[in-house]
Amino acid sequence: MGSLLVGGLVFLFLSMATSIGLIVRGRLPDHHLNAESKDAIRLATAVVGTLSALALGLLIASAKSTYDNAEVEMRTAAARVLLLDRVMAQYGPETDKARQLLRELIEKRLSRGWTAETTDEPSAKALGEYQDIEAVQADLRSLTPKDAAQSSLQARALEVGGMVAETHWLLVESGKEGLPWAFLTVLVCWLALLFATFGLQAPTNPTVLSILLVCALSVAGAIFLISDMANPYVGLVHVSDAPLQSAIERLGKP
Repeated sequence: MGSLLVGGLVFLFLSMATSIGLIVRGRLPDHHLNAESKDAIRLATAVVGTLSALALGLLIASAKSTYDNAEVEMRTAAARVLLLDRVMAQYGPETDKARQLLRELIEKRLSRGWTAETTDEPSAKALGEYQDIEAVQADLRSLTPKDAAQSSLQARALEVGGMVAETHWLLVESGKEGLPWAFLTVLVCWLALLFATFGLQAPTNPTVLSILLVCALSVAGAIFLISDMANPYVGLVHVSDAPLQSAIERLGKP
């Protein structure tokens, strides 16, 4: 589900909860909303409000951590690709084919996007990314070193190639994690209860209604950010591919 859709649904849900509170307020007897009743409602909702704030803070921290880790992974992947290319360049012209395959792999990654499905999805003209990585590794294993220096470079290239492959499979596995939907659903229910009590206690005038809608929009915006940052390679708030763009300019150079 898209992050904007999630945020929009949360805003709609909270607005409906507020409206229900306003409708119920107009139908309750006056003694149900006297000072003592409102004090009891405020005490009860304070507990839910505290829990909601803690849960929202945990979700934001988790999403930010996921986003920061993805940024580090992107820079690390670009550095490893460059290192692999330089090691192959030092080996000699025998690695020209493998270096070209490596460049094509990065170009494909930049054109296809960042989800696990798009990187591994084969098409009529292109293999999945994991097959491209394995093709580079196969070319490296087929080399016949002429001396100890080339043997050392071959071993180093295979080591770094394994790291590049490992980075790919980490992306595939982490791409399946996503948001803790059960946790998010409970949080939204708590928030809906809070906004319903706001509508239950609030006087019906344009100023109060406007403030409640702005608050609902603010909470929905926070949920949107959580959803978007939990999927750091897609969406409006996504990890920049600048490190790989910079790397591809250096690939293949002597």
